Amino acid sequence: MSESLSTADPSPAAAAEDGPPSAKFGVREWSRWLWRQLTSMRVALILLFLLAVASIPGSLFPQRGSDPLAVGRYFDEHAAIAPWLDRLGLFDVYASPWFAAVYLLLCISLVGCIVPRTIEHAKALRRQPPRAPSRLQRLQGYTHATTEQPSAAVLGDAASYLRRKHWRVRTGDGWVSAEKGYTHETGNVVFHICLLLLLAAVAVGSLFGWRATVIVVEGRGFSNALTQYDSFSAGKLVDVSNLAPFTVTLEDFQAKYQQGGTQAGAPRDYSADLNYSPEPGEAPTPITIGVNTPLSVSGAKVFLQGHGYAPTFVVRDAAGQVIYDDAAVFLPQDGNLTSVGVIKIPDSAPPLGFQGVLLPTAVLDPVAGPISTFPAADDPAVFLTAWQGDLGLDSGEPQSVFRLDTTDMTEIGVDAMRPGETWVLPDGLGEVDFTGVSQFVSFTVAHDPGKEFALVAGLTAIAGLMLSLFIPRRRVWVRATADEAGRTLVDIAGLSRTESSMVDDDTAALRAAVVPADGGSQ
Repeated sequence: MSESLSTADPSPAAAAEDGPPSAKFGVREWSRWLWRQLTSMRVALILLFLLAVASIPGSLFPQRGSDPLAVGRYFDEHAAIAPWLDRLGLFDVYASPWFAAVYLLLCISLVGCIVPRTIEHAKALRRQPPRAPSRLQRLQGYTHATTEQPSAAVLGDAASYLRRKHWRVRTGDGWVSAEKGYTHETGNVVFHICLLLLLAAVAVGSLFGWRATVIVVEGRGFSNALTQYDSFSAGKLVDVSNLAPFTVTLEDFQAKYQQGGTQAGAPRDYSADLNYSPEPGEAPTPITIGVNTPLSVSGAKVFLQGHGYAPTFVVRDAAGQVIYDDAAVFLPQDGNLTSVGVIKIPDSAPPLGFQGVLLPTAVLDPVAGPISTFPAADDPAVFLTAWQGDLGLDSGEPQSVFRLDTTDMTEIGVDAMRPGETWVLPDGLGEVDFTGVSQFVSFTVAHDPGKEFALVAGLTAIAGLMLSLFIPRRRVWVRATADEAGRTLVDIAGLSRTESSMVDDDTAALRAAVVPADGGSQ
């Protein structure tokens, strides 16, 4: 018996050693704990940091949505590691499940932070300032004074002064309480709401927006169709078969350059004369656009992105038949628009290819050789290298129109030409006429349904942040009591809800307003 009693000792010491009973967490308790963790500010900041980190692979690796050819080249050059990177979604980062998970968790975390905070702030806006504490001397900005004025007059002057300064005032028996700076928390709430709206606008633009690029030579145009663009990237919810059917024609392009001085050749103005039709069959409307003045049509914007030259050639075979008559887009390489390009003629016998260098204002430098000294086409010249053989177009692999694969080709000659000159190819392969120089424009066409909304949300978020940073929330109290000698003892103090030194200035100004200049202080 004694052994059993000692084993089950009910004494307080034994109970203390055993400790309190452990809490049992069920599904509800764990769910509540996880929700509190997710909606905490600490986790929201962590998720925001993770979202920034998750965006880094999108700039390090080529993305299928914007440059599928580069993704294919990466697979060819890194055959061992590319499949593993693809399994991780690093070639389509912004559409990967892990990126979407971080994005959604951040949105949920922000909602969980904002909703309770907004409700609490709405209640605070209707709540009266708190009563004056019993010991004001412990608070910030405390000051004490004596005056011959009655306490009622002192409190009345204090309340009137505070109301004139836009404080929310509450009066009581022998005290006045006031609070100011509610817009501090309002700005904080507005900032977080706009941050959430900004994320939503980015998501809308990513899902429903699209962007395309196209190079157009003067006198030609394009329609808003997938097959007309050189590159096209679209959100997951974009129906490419339902694009607005507008058409755009480039009539003329003008570029102005600095003619002299230390900045000779610097661009001064670009403009393009267009004709556009929102719908098929509609009469074209003329418009002039510039670098910062895009064309808005059918919910899309057409931006003037870049320009260059497209020399025109006529190539004839040995029998004199025209086998090529077109403008070839040459891509600029420097500030004077020295440009390079290629011409591919697969239907000739044998297939021909040309690599060219265009100098808009050609000058023969004794050291550097032929160079361009000005970006305008004042005295153009082109240097062509001719090749014959297999162009590699039948390999089945995509090939850039600006690159000539000379692996299985033989060089047959080099020549320099001015507009109007003809180059007779060796071995009776035909001749090439350099007929002139046209200009091309690189257009970016974009539809971003969330852009304007994101701009408004961003500007409003900045305004809310400014309010929360520069308007501190603070309180002041005035207590007035009569002493045995009939004088009024005035105690003034304040309290800042944020780190601010304005409370000291507030209490000093309040003391000067309610206590005459000859009033004593302690």
